[in-house]
Amino acid sequence: MRFVLAAGTTRTAEIDGISAAGAAPDLMAHTPSADAEIVEYGRPIRAPIVPVSPSGCPTPAVVTRAVRERLEFELTVIDAGLARPTGAPTVSVGAQHGNDIREGKPVPDANDVYKAGCEFGAALPDDSIMIGETIPGGTTTALGVLTALGEEIGVSSSLPENPLGLKRRVVEEALATSELDSGDTTGEPILAVTSAGDPVLATVAGVTAGALESGTNVTLAGGTQMLAAAALVRHAGIDAPLGLATTSFVADDKTVAIDRACSALELELEITDPGFDEADHVSMRRYVEGEGKEGVGMGGALALARREGIGMKPVRESIIEVYDRLDGDAHEP
Repeated sequence: MRFVLAAGTTRTAEIDGISAAGAAPDLMAHTPSADAEIVEYGRPIRAPIVPVSPSGCPTPAVVTRAVRERLEFELTVIDAGLARPTGAPTVSVGAQHGNDIREGKPVPDANDVYKAGCEFGAALPDDSIMIGETIPGGTTTALGVLTALGEEIGVSSSLPENPLGLKRRVVEEALATSELDSGDTTGEPILAVTSAGDPVLATVAGVTAGALESGTNVTLAGGTQMLAAAALVRHAGIDAPLGLATTSFVADDKTVAIDRACSALELELEITDPGFDEADHVSMRRYVEGEGKEGVGMGGALALARREGIGMKPVRESIIEVYDRLDGDAHEP
């Protein structure tokens, strides 16, 4: 099983109150770069931060890295529009960082990025792959794409209280700027991403489409951002079997209705409960309180552990080890 991580940025994340993927707004652009390094090396190498939320919730990269240390799965990181350099080895699809969706055409190169992703996905030699993402502000751009496509699917949030009202206002402004109404891009996935998405969605949709059409089994590892990627694939006319592996935190989010969304998009749903409520440690406590929920392929990594017969207790122990190596306790408020 190859684990593909698409890492990128969108200036939509700079909107106040949109994302918790960083201790401060000026550090948020480093989050995907640091996430890639943590999953690859176990610690940041070039990025100047260990990503934490303002309240101290650690990046889901800690969880994905913990599982990787147990399973040693192959990792491929795609530069899907990074705004800051990463020390992790990356594959390029020519993506630039995404702009604020309210300003029009946030991903002007969406078509080229999608095609490059398709070519890369089709060339992968693996029988099965998992695809995860890391991009602050990604649930807002996911809502933008879903709305443009006419898909009535909710999105989650890295924040305990999902700022859905703010996200909807941002999406409404984005569609108005692009002179679009809800559903105007039905059957036109590239236009949806170009008008209201981000480069990570263009990348993930492309890699998924290329891999599926070459006969590779694909599982999307994540939450509502991966629902948007799946919607793009379906609107591209690809109806091959496709899976979604996510966490119980997303499944329990009533704003999402993950079962109904997966049914609408014909996705095989796999939910893993990591049992974080059984461990009183800062690396897991914030998730139990409603932060984080998903990201960096966390749900997929947990599903891989379960498939390989590794219990969640050993995974939790590894999470603490990774977190402590990152000196995470110093970030607890």
